Amino acid sequence: MIRASIVGGSGYTGGELLRLLLGHPEVEIMQATSQKHLGEYVYQTHPNLRKQTSLKFSAPDDLEPCDVLFLAMPHGKAQHHINQYAALAEAIMDLSADFRLQDPETYKKWYGAAHAAPHWLDKFVYGLPELHRDEIKHTKYISGVGCNATACNLAMLPLVKAGLVNLGQPVIFEIKVGSSEGGASVNPGSHHPERSGVVRTFSSFGHRHTAEVIQELNLQKPALTISSIDLVRGALATAHVIIDTHITKKELWKAYRAVVNENPCLRLVKERRGVYRVPEPKILAGSNYADLGFEWDAANGHLVAMCAIDNLMKGASGSAVQSMNLMCGFDEMMGLSFPGLHPI
Repeated sequence: MIRASIVGGSGYTGGELLRLLLGHPEVEIMQATSQKHLGEYVYQTHPNLRKQTSLKFSAPDDLEPCDVLFLAMPHGKAQHHINQYAALAEAIMDLSADFRLQDPETYKKWYGAAHAAPHWLDKFVYGLPELHRDEIKHTKYISGVGCNATACNLAMLPLVKAGLVNLGQPVIFEIKVGSSEGGASVNPGSHHPERSGVVRTFSSFGHRHTAEVIQELNLQKPALTISSIDLVRGALATAHVIIDTHITKKELWKAYRAVVNENPCLRLVKERRGVYRVPEPKILAGSNYADLGFEWDAANGHLVAMCAIDNLMKGASGSAVQSMNLMCGFDEMMGLSFPGLHPI
């Protein structure tokens, strides 16, 4: 059994980690920390875990050694204490943005401050198995992934991998996201009367997750526009790209089928009839699957690539557990087989 602990267990990603690891046959949760909820039962913050565990939140300063340490803290926190955490655990999974970018100058550009532990950046592997499966198997330090970046990267992965897109051309991403992307903390925009029923663009361009798309797919001119919609969980990335009109639909199908066949968490959704003809985040709530799809206007070379995910799962905690499975030599899908709900 792997002994795992979670730093920052009271947030949404911490709650998802608890839910997944409590059901994992090879993991024993040792501790989950929370200063705000110190001494309270975990299920008092995450009510879906009632009768699943009697674990209480412990103090961050009372962390004990473990095999795998999950860091589910706000961005900017882990980098200041990484040496301390590394002394407590052989393996670290950081869900924040602190170790996603490999270059210190790139981090400073996108996050507005110098990195506190730049010598640690190249020790971490970007935790998206679809891009770094082999590297994840041979590392002990894995970074989290940005949920919006994950939806964009997976939407474009079949095209990039098959060499069907010019990496130097502009790629326009429109990402629609649910309110859980804002985390468990309250802000004026999350107040129900202000949030309910909205379609609100909050980042027209320049979102920090753009850096992950550039780094991971080597796209040189990606542009991300992100809008909140009336949804709790979920993100849908729609990418617009121009490709060679001589490319055939058969080649596109081949590219997509190759990627989904190689990756157990990816599914191709492209139906001719029915309600769910294209990827839809609603049916992925609680699931680690990512649904891919595409539409192709051959006459002008306009291709629309789509990816739907649960932002708390494939965009955060689910990918972290998937990466842990690979790192520990477990079946990649262990503890991650839940397909989502329909209807919901």
